[in-house]
This record gives sequence, C-alpha cells and structure tokens, in this order.
Amino acid sequence: MRVLVLTTDAYGGHGGIALYNRDVIDALALMPQVREIVVIPRTMPLVPEVIPEKVRFLKEVAGSKFKFIKAALASTSGKFDFIICGHINILPLAAILNLKWRAPMALMVYGIDVWQSPYRSAKRWLKKVAAVWSISEITTERMMEWSGVEKSRFQQLPNAIHLDRYALAEKSPDLLSRYGLQDKKILMTLARLPSAERYKGVDEVLEAMPALLQSEPTLSYLVVGDGNDRPRLQEKAGNLGLQNHVVFTGFIDEAEKADHFRLADVFVMPGRGEGFGFVFLEALACGVPVVGSQLDGSREALLHGQLGELVDPTDPQSVIAGIRSALLKPKAIPANLSYFSWPGFRERLSQAVNSLLSPNSEQA
Repeated sequence: MRVLVLTTDAYGGHGGIALYNRDVIDALALMPQVREIVVIPRTMPLVPEVIPEKVRFLKEVAGSKFKFIKAALASTSGKFDFIICGHINILPLAAILNLKWRAPMALMVYGIDVWQSPYRSAKRWLKKVAAVWSISEITTERMMEWSGVEKSRFQQLPNAIHLDRYALAEKSPDLLSRYGLQDKKILMTLARLPSAERYKGVDEVLEAMPALLQSEPTLSYLVVGDGNDRPRLQEKAGNLGLQNHVVFTGFIDEAEKADHFRLADVFVMPGRGEGFGFVFLEALACGVPVVGSQLDGSREALLHGQLGELVDPTDPQSVIAGIRSALLKPKAIPANLSYFSWPGFRERLSQAVNSLLSPNSEQA
C-alpha cells in the first residue's frame, strides 16, 4: 500500500502538531501492509529528525507554496491507495488530487482550526472525506456543530506519549542557575506566545501570582516559549509587581525540553482553546503535577481530572485553588498515563486505517 500525506509540517517542524504528525507517519511506517509513504510538507523550519526508511519526505518543497502545490500535482503521476490530508486548509487540493485515485481519504483535525468553519466552501470539500481523524472529543463536537459531518465519520486519535523519552529526575542545576531559580517553588507553562493565541492561560496565571505569593513567597513562574505577545506579557508581569517572580525563557531547544519540565513543581496551562494539550502528557511523563482547563481539550488530556487538576480559567479563584492543590502533590508519574502510550496510539491508528480499507467500508 502506498500512502500520500499532505501536511503543514512534520519532520523538522516545531510544536505539538508537528510532533503529532510525525507520530502518525511513524506509526503508518510500522504497519506491515504499508510499502511507501510520500510526505509533502508545507514548512520545515528545523533540521529533520530521523525519518523511517519507508517514508519519502520531500523536504525540498518546504517553505514554498508554489513548490508544495507543484509537488502535490506531480504526485498524480503515481498511484496511491490511501490519502491523508494534514490540515483542513489543504483539503481542496487533496480532494482535487484524489479525483484520479478515488482512494479513501482521511482528514486530520487538531483543535481551533476546525472549531468554526475556516472558509465558505469547507462543508462542500468535507463531503470528499471518508473519515475525520480528530485529536479530541471536544474538537469533534465543535466541528460537528457547523460541518454537517455525521458522528460516524469521526475517529478519535488522541496524542501519543513516548514514555521512554521522559522520566523523573532532579532539577538541572545548570538551568536553575541560568534562570536564577535556586531555592524557588516553580510554576511553568510551555507554549507558543503569538498575539493570536492568547488562549493558553499565561495571563490567568500572571493574575493569580500575587495571591499565590501570599502563601508561597518563594514562588516563581517560568514561561517557556516565544512569540510576538511576549513583550505584552512581560509588561503585564511588571505592572503586577512580579518582576522578580516571572522568567521568560524564550525559545528553547527540543533537547532541553524534558529538563525544563523537570524544573517545575507544577505545570499549569489553564487555557480556553487547546484541542488537546500534548504538553500536559510531557509534564506528567516527567512526574510533574499539572493544572489544566475544564473548558477545552485539556480535560481530555487529563482524563477528565484523573491525571491532574481541572480549573475554570474564567474564575480567578478556581485557578488559584487548582494551583495551590497541585503544589501540595508529590512528583510522580501517574499509572493512568499509559492510556496515551505509544503502543496504544499505534493500535488506534492501525484500526482507523484498516476500517477505511476494509471491503465493507463506505468511501465518500
């Protein structure tokens, strides 16, 4: 079986969606019936990770919309048995290409990209999709509200956590020294900080800090990540009198990420727009207690409260109470985290693919 994947980013990408896409492709490559996977990426800002042998990754087209479309059109000269469209904005192109192959096509959706209709013709193009692979139930529910796609065409495919890449460990003395956080209780958020994504919960944590400091005077807040909203957040921290209690790290290297998680006594991200929230799984895999939101996909990443505190980000007292509760918890990797393990993800993906390729499956 040959598989075509049109995607925004994967290998050489940065962030949770790129990692999710890599996991999907890696899991496909481990399926014995898959002979080749051709991946056409829209962007590739970083050096690619190790790419499986079955994967032909067209990195030369990344960064150019013209080259991306040209490579996609050139793919029609071959034969593909299964198509994966990695973003709803790419769906019109994927659907047009598939006019020749008439192969089953799955669309991957992640969160706010489909919580509302992204463009006027989206409902029409969705009729060409055999299945929608959704990262969370809340994303499925929000998409169903506008799309007209029936529930039976959705398949839940939550993130995977590679538990072997994480572990409990002591806080890194070098990082504590770098950020001046020796002898501090540390709250941490890891997130992109663009002005268009102010739903991550950083504002809410900053606003909770003055009250938290009354009972935890050594508390500091470590904000890991970067974006054009960082200056506003830094100014806000100053206006709240938190200059000595908030550290903005900027962009960090992937190789240092686990050690940054381990600095935290609590990982907190009380957002309003997470489709899932893979960073919660990473923090939990490092043994860090977490605080997430009742209002978005965080609640699914935390198994509806089994794996961490859930708070209402619209209620400051709820945020404060959740953080205080998490600060009392010891560091430990929860047993229930195994629900999101890599073997479980591979099995769910295999079932999703095989259900579309079976003789009795209906194709759009």
